[in-house]
Amino acid sequence: MSHTQTQPIELHYWPTPNGFKVSIMLEELGVPYALKLVNIGKGEQFEPDFLKIAPNNRMPAIVDPEGPDGQPISVFESGAILKYLGEKFEKFYPKDWRERVAVDEWLFWQMGGFGPMLGQNHHFNKYAPEKLPYAIKRYIDESNRLYGVLDRRLEGRDFVAGDYSIADMSIIGWSLGHEGQGVNIDELPNVKAWQKRLLERPAVVAGIAIGKAERDKMNLATDKDAQKVLFGQR
Repeated sequence: MSHTQTQPIELHYWPTPNGFKVSIMLEELGVPYALKLVNIGKGEQFEPDFLKIAPNNRMPAIVDPEGPDGQPISVFESGAILKYLGEKFEKFYPKDWRERVAVDEWLFWQMGGFGPMLGQNHHFNKYAPEKLPYAIKRYIDESNRLYGVLDRRLEGRDFVAGDYSIADMSIIGWSLGHEGQGVNIDELPNVKAWQKRLLERPAVVAGIAIGKAERDKMNLATDKDAQKVLFGQR
């Protein structure tokens, strides 16, 4: 049964494409949540209290005080969080088995490719101290391939897997960085129309806006200390 949330869900978050997935979902659900900013440029993701709920020292993570059997539960990994919330509140994650498989396919596609590969694209294009033409070309080419997969999938479809779902939420934030990824969105009419469709949803706009002012204070391209934290080995 769908749950009525009485206590706020803790959202441990920084405004990145992975963080956007969960902020969008919580905005769409309209459930109470408490924002806990994790400034990844200052290394707050390595704090012991955060590692207790996110052992991979990556955000986002949530703590739901009203978890299974009424007991608190923490969840890390953005895809797992989306599935957890979709199942708990019975929204944006279909009950029908075949429909659910389709959503899972595209959610896992994003988690395994359209995210990691675009992240490597960002790194080697923008932040790597040494410009490596082979790496830059590899990840730009792979980014364009993945966008092509998405564009073909959206042919004749409003959303990636049936109705609007957690699969769309997982992809939209990453896709908005297309210009910096060396991808020409005008060559992807289905993706472009899909982006417009999602950005007409108030919850998507609100979810992406959360924490923007804090993020704007950190210019990762020039902040060498933040680069050491994010790109160094801990």
